[in-house]
Amino acid sequence: MPGQAAGPILLVESERRLAEALCDQLVADGFAVELARSAEHARILARGRAPRLAVIGSLEAPCTALELLREIREAPGSRGVWERTLPAIVVGSGPGKLELLRAFEAGADDYLGRPAAYLELRARLRAVLRRTDAAGASARTIEIGPLWIDTAAHAARMGGRELELRRMEFELLVHLAREPERVFARAELLQSVWRYRSGGTTRTVDSHASRLRHKLAREDARRWVISVWGVGYRLI
Repeated sequence: MPGQAAGPILLVESERRLAEALCDQLVADGFAVELARSAEHARILARGRAPRLAVIGSLEAPCTALELLREIREAPGSRGVWERTLPAIVVGSGPGKLELLRAFEAGADDYLGRPAAYLELRARLRAVLRRTDAAGASARTIEIGPLWIDTAAHAARMGGRELELRRMEFELLVHLAREPERVFARAELLQSVWRYRSGGTTRTVDSHASRLRHKLAREDARRWVISVWGVGYRLI
């Protein structure tokens, strides 16, 4: 079933009859769907289970559809309510070019004007999911020389041999590997990897970096985790 591989489709629509009709049709086509009647309801559902895609229809003040979309695109990070890369289709009030342009400027992946035929919505939804699923599959692996990381499987190999990493060692490795030549400050790593707002110490970073360096060096002659004095760490 197309909707069961990841999170649900989040359908956000204040018009009750339309919302229920679209929800019933999506479920009949095998999609897992969660229906929100307001922006606040959408936030509550997203906190409970991260959606795979959002379909955003009409919303009443104080938060309109485009305002909700902008909120998603400006989300601070994956630890908040929204993942800013969440695919989103806007179902607008009409086929006008101005509303279409505003939707895309706000960050929509696709746009339909009302009255939106369900078969067209389903086709566009599947097209967006194909694009984003393909992009996600390519982004899940990182390769740097002999080092290979699968972020989804939580696995890492050096030269074909499996690395035995603890959870935070793995998280640190992934964070460094996404920009391997960039120097990350210790304070930034504490916030991004350990999610500390305050109260963490640089010794937390240093001890994990030291263990990670030792485990990588077992399999490869390079030093890999490089300490930049007075600043932080980079991978290569």
